[in-house]
Amino acid sequence: MADVTDATFETQVVERSKTVPVVVDLWAEWCGPCKQLGPILEKVIAATNGQVELAKVDVDANPAVGQAFKVQSIPAVYALKDGQVVADFIGAKGEAEVQEFVDALIGPSEGSEIDQLVAVGDEASLIKALEIQADHPAAVVALAELLVEQGETETGLQLLERIPESPETRRVTALARTGGVGDDVEATLGELLLIVKNDEEARQKFVDLLEVLGGEDPRTASWRRKLSAALF
Repeated sequence: MADVTDATFETQVVERSKTVPVVVDLWAEWCGPCKQLGPILEKVIAATNGQVELAKVDVDANPAVGQAFKVQSIPAVYALKDGQVVADFIGAKGEAEVQEFVDALIGPSEGSEIDQLVAVGDEASLIKALEIQADHPAAVVALAELLVEQGETETGLQLLERIPESPETRRVTALARTGGVGDDVEATLGELLLIVKNDEEARQKFVDLLEVLGGEDPRTASWRRKLSAALF
């Protein structure tokens, strides 16, 4: 936060906004709403850790700035980027509205380093992600699946032990047992369906194939119903 004057406005706001967004808070000592809004602006902008900066201007002491913005009432808040006003509001706002205003200046988050590494998705990136957090669920599942697909089944399954069981871990475990669904999965399921009631191994394979297909595959729900009918 910086207290800005008529003399320093060009440097501390206009030029600075070419590097980082600057929020200008126009206020005065006699303004009650200004005193309500000021601490909220300071809190929200401080939480950006330098991604947005706050410039406070006492319009009574610095009339030229108020005239430049053609201010008719305060508090008045303006956001500058690259020397230009990109957003503004007049009057006191609550913290949620101020947060939304400031978030819009920062733009969408690029995500954490781990998230970015998982998004890349190759083996080296996933290993690096797990060096940062050994039990990161998405990284564990992605690397385990990659290892299973490469034939390193035991290593992949051991990796899954780092995190609690979930639909994704069950899918990778099923993938390890089945080797994938293949092109004729429905024919395979049809054959298994005939013997699942009395054959535990066939029943497990049937369930594993459905896990690999996943809940988003429209065939999964249909074959689950057929399995229930065959068993009960």
